[in-house]
Amino acid sequence: MGSTVPEGSQPAKSGVGVLDKSVAVVEAVAGAPGPCSLNELVEITGLTRATTHRLAVALEAHRLLRRTADGRFALGLRLLALGRAAAEDWPLADLARPALVELRDATGESAQLYVREGDHRVCLASLDSGHELRTIVEEGARLPLGVGSAGRLLLGETTQTGYTASTGERAPGVGSVSAPILVDGELVAALGISGPLDRLGDDPGPRYGPAVVRAAAAVAAALTTPPG
Repeated sequence: MGSTVPEGSQPAKSGVGVLDKSVAVVEAVAGAPGPCSLNELVEITGLTRATTHRLAVALEAHRLLRRTADGRFALGLRLLALGRAAAEDWPLADLARPALVELRDATGESAQLYVREGDHRVCLASLDSGHELRTIVEEGARLPLGVGSAGRLLLGETTQTGYTASTGERAPGVGSVSAPILVDGELVAALGISGPLDRLGDDPGPRYGPAVVRAAAAVAAALTTPPG
């Protein structure tokens, strides 16, 4: 991990310092490969040891963090309930499912919907291909940003064609084609297909891109259409 930076140089996000620092601690735990020691949290966040300890203990009291048997910090169980409530209030996966079904059936490949969460992308919806050899991504899976077509889009990569493609980036022998879902010009998610390169080929974009773009546009339209 990198070295710490002065606490005062931490960029403000909301203007409420204690809130921004608390969120930084939670995001540090969420982005780590396992539970974090206090020293690791200090190094990741760049906060002082005293501030980090004070905030982590307070977050533990609110059950947003918890301690493991060896005293490390992990995500708290209260986040499960909050996550379920957020999912119910944000019906993105439900609204996207018809377009994902159509995309899977039109291409014959597995279709997924991803959103960005910190330094990762999370699969909100996943429909498996009917082929015996297929890619499988579990709903709720956390995957890296910047790797794979959906990960690159969510990291901020722009595209002139409306879609982006990848071959063998996240896993050998697997390709993907994804398109951004934009609402009022803001990127809210990435939608795409993935499958073995034996079927997708070395340049899957031109073949699958138009269908993926249409599916992303259908989801964007569903998100902006008032319920009837």
